[in-house]
Amino acid sequence: MFRFNALMNFTQLVTMDESGNVNHVANGHTNGVQTEEEKVIETHNNEARLRKFREALGKAEGDPLRVVGVGAGAWGSVFIAMLQDTYGAFRDSIQLRLWRRGGKEVDRQTAEHLFEVINSREDVLRRLIRKCAYLKYVEGRLGERILYADEILRDGFCVNMIDTPLCPLKVVTNLEEAVWDADIVVAGLPSTEIRRVFKDIGRYWRERRTKPIIISLAKGVETALDPHPHIITPTQMIVDMTGVPSENVLYLGGPNIASEVYNKEYANARICGSEKWRKPLAKFLRQPHFIVWDNPDIITHEVMGGLKNVYAIGAGMVGALTNESATSKAVYFSHSTSEMIYITRLLAENPGPLAGPLLADTYVTLLKGRNAWYGGKLAKGEITIETGDTFSGKGTIQGISAVEAFYELLRQPSLSVMHPELGKPVRPVELCPILRALYKILIQK
Repeated sequence: MFRFNALMNFTQLVTMDESGNVNHVANGHTNGVQTEEEKVIETHNNEARLRKFREALGKAEGDPLRVVGVGAGAWGSVFIAMLQDTYGAFRDSIQLRLWRRGGKEVDRQTAEHLFEVINSREDVLRRLIRKCAYLKYVEGRLGERILYADEILRDGFCVNMIDTPLCPLKVVTNLEEAVWDADIVVAGLPSTEIRRVFKDIGRYWRERRTKPIIISLAKGVETALDPHPHIITPTQMIVDMTGVPSENVLYLGGPNIASEVYNKEYANARICGSEKWRKPLAKFLRQPHFIVWDNPDIITHEVMGGLKNVYAIGAGMVGALTNESATSKAVYFSHSTSEMIYITRLLAENPGPLAGPLLADTYVTLLKGRNAWYGGKLAKGEITIETGDTFSGKGTIQGISAVEAFYELLRQPSLSVMHPELGKPVRPVELCPILRALYKILIQK
């Protein structure tokens, strides 16, 4: 009995939110099959949350809430697919669509693997046969037809995450058509594409009377040296490019491996920004397996979001070079988080602590993510720096550009700090040995 009670208490501790409330979770590994009664209750709760959020936005009866994902990488696609699974049945109240560029061909190897995935999942196979969509995947497997990324995404297959089929999605390839009347835009682009895409979006919104809400999932920064050295985060880029008030632009981040979140593994996240929208959005986005907290400190979270990708590349290198030594990886985690905290305190006023979802996001990215994957492959010699920063099935390795951005910023003489041992002013980068080493490997080559 003691052991059972202890396990129950531990489960409650793990699933507790930042206010101390317990979230009852049924994920993919436990009690994942719902009874009919549970499905009815869940549907009722979802409808109530949607109605409450529509009221917060002032949506009139008969005017659907329009949610648009911009960018169809793994996390951007999963985010919209989760909302589709949760709210898609209420078609009169909400419309969801996802924009991605058209014309991207699926390579033969990916098409062959996709065919294997389809045939290994009876539910997916039946769905495609019912829609008369199976034959095109047979032809793609045989090389008799070219498949396109936007085409297969409509059937629920993201090219960056082929092994995890999603629900069918409404996909559009015309950006203006996608965003012109959106109430909420979810920015699922790499940070390196935010400025260019949202510059176009800003043009489309020039005549709008009401300003949408924008949720950025992007992790990365730009560096600016005038009028003084500073960073520009993705939410700041969005504000600059669109003219949307900063209170309407929020950031969401947390320990979220896209495929695991869609498979209903327990996850959490923080949505950061103005109180006006972060609290209603946290309730709207929350699901039994995806707990969303809210936090006002958007800058700390965005800076850490960019930094974790930098240090994840190093984590992958350490793991590969030490045969995945737990001790070596623990030492690296300790040193890298110390550097991240130091840099964040330099760049953000009154930064929040590295704790909660912020710490968890750092940990999971260093443990398992595309940047760590890249570092491991690089250390093993399986890829080279000249290969580039974009990989089939992985997307863009954002840590590479972030290494250069943070290094260039922290080498500026105007940011000089006192060296704790030498007692003389030095550039901040001199106190960041891991960042210097990564810059030397990845940028100086």
